[in-house]
Amino acid sequence: MSVSTYLKLSIAVALATIALKAGAWWFTDSVSLLSDALESLVNLAGAMFALLMVTVARRPADDDHPYGHHKAEYFSSGFEGVLIFAAALGIIWAAAHRFLEPQPIDAIGLGIALSVVGSAMNGALAWAMFRKAREHRSMALEADARHLITDVWTSAGVVVALVAVQWTGWLWLDPAMAILVALNILREGTSLVRRSADGLMDQALEPEVLHDIEGVLESFRHHTIRFDHVSTRRAGQRRFVDLHMHMPASWTLGRAAALRTSVEQALMSAVPGLRATIQLLPSDVEAHFDDERDLL
Repeated sequence: MSVSTYLKLSIAVALATIALKAGAWWFTDSVSLLSDALESLVNLAGAMFALLMVTVARRPADDDHPYGHHKAEYFSSGFEGVLIFAAALGIIWAAAHRFLEPQPIDAIGLGIALSVVGSAMNGALAWAMFRKAREHRSMALEADARHLITDVWTSAGVVVALVAVQWTGWLWLDPAMAILVALNILREGTSLVRRSADGLMDQALEPEVLHDIEGVLESFRHHTIRFDHVSTRRAGQRRFVDLHMHMPASWTLGRAAALRTSVEQALMSAVPGLRATIQLLPSDVEAHFDDERDLL
């Protein structure tokens, strides 16, 4: 299945989970189950926005966006992080009121059963989405999967709290768990926003990918050939590397271009989806960066 198909499936599962967890809250009047249902609502909004951004990211390059639209996926994870913040604040507000006015919890067994079914659906989908996200390097899909996993842990904590309330009669455990849920999803929201910002600021490629690139360059190094000024960046599912290749000034342009083509092909074979830009320079010429005029 494609990334878009997984996100559509995520929307369908989110709708089903909202119905289950909202029903669990309705029957029990548990504020921790309410927090669980609110997080599922965030899942729905996040999946819908992720689907929109993935669609935008697939658009081909145009005059206004000559490098494509791949970074659109980072907006998805940032948006979902902001939604998580909003949901967490709402949960804390509701839990604080329940601390001041404890309420009995009804039909705990039914509430737990509905919550467990919804969590099982989220867990199965998240596992499949993580695999697909690694395969396609999709930030939007990974963000959605991470939030689903957070939802699963949230539900597990809520179930434990409800069982404890039933055994001990301590009603304060219900709002206490709701606040712990809020703090947990705040942590996840912070991570999503940070990862989104890193992507928008052209973060370098992963260490293992850099190692693969260095391995390819090492195979072409020779006492007459060297590489420098290697820089990398990520843009959604795309990966880029820019570098300089130095060779003897006596080489013909055709010979130099042929070697460059060989290096580009080797890099793209080692790192699927990589786009390589190689500038040819004579061995006795150095390129200079960070000129003060470039910083103005």
